[in-house]
Amino acid sequence: MSAVPSLYDLLQEAIRAERPAALATVIDGPNVGAKLLVRPGEDPLGSLGHPDLDRVVARDTAGELTAGRTLVRHYGTEGQAREDTVAVFVESFAPPPRMLIFGAVDFTAGLAKVAKVLGYRVMVCDARPVFATTARFPMADEVVVDWPHRLLAEVGPTLGPRDAVCVLTHDPKFDVPAVIAALRTEVGYLGAMGSRRTHDDRTARLRAEGVTDAELARVMSPIGLDIGARTPEETAVSICAEIIAARTGRRAPSLRDTSGSIH
Repeated sequence: MSAVPSLYDLLQEAIRAERPAALATVIDGPNVGAKLLVRPGEDPLGSLGHPDLDRVVARDTAGELTAGRTLVRHYGTEGQAREDTVAVFVESFAPPPRMLIFGAVDFTAGLAKVAKVLGYRVMVCDARPVFATTARFPMADEVVVDWPHRLLAEVGPTLGPRDAVCVLTHDPKFDVPAVIAALRTEVGYLGAMGSRRTHDDRTARLRAEGVTDAELARVMSPIGLDIGARTPEETAVSICAEIIAARTGRRAPSLRDTSGSIH
C-alpha cells in the first residue's frame, strides 16, 4: 500500500509545478505546530485544532495567497476576529507575478528588463512576426505572435491582483481591443502608453465600444509616474514604480492624474 503524502510533500509538489499554495501554521496558543494547507480549487488539508478556526483561517489564507503575502494573523480559538489567543503564520508560495506587454516597440525591451529585475514572468505579444521575436526581446520569458485580445481570451481568466498588463502599441486596432479584453480580467494593473492626445482619442474609442467610467478608472493612461522619464529605460522605471504604488496603495504622481507634457 502506497504511503499517504504529507502536507509537506503536497506543498513541495505544488511549488515544483508552480501552482499556488499556502501553509498556515499555529505559532502561538493552543496546538502550536498544527498546520493547514490551502490550495486554490481544492479542499484545505490538515487542521489547526477546531473546525471553525480551520474554516476562517482557510478563507483568510486563500486571500493572502491571492495577494502573494506572507504574514502572521491572530484569532480566537474558534476563529473569532479581533482576538489574539491563536497566532497563525501564513506562508504563501505563489508563482511569480506576470507582466503581459502588448506591442513589440522600442519601450518594450526596457520594460521587460526592469520587470524581470522585480521578479515578473514577462510575456511580450505582438501580431507582427517581424517585430515579435526572441532575438529582439531575449529578456522576455515568452514572445507570442498573436493579437492581444486573442491572447487575453486565453490567459485572461488566470490573471489576478499581482499581475500587470501594459499596452504600449499606440495603434487603435491593437490597443483598444487589448484594453477592453484586459478590463474583463481581474488583473491588478492595467496601463496604456501614449501622449495625452493619444489617451483622449483612445478614451473616446473605448467609450464608443461601451466601456464605462468605472472601467476607464482602472486604466492608467498615460502610463507611468510623472517623473520626467524620457528614455525607454527611464519610462520602464516610471511604469514599474506606478505598478508598485498601485499594489501597495501608496499615493504617487501618476501621469494620468497630472497635466502638461509627459516628458
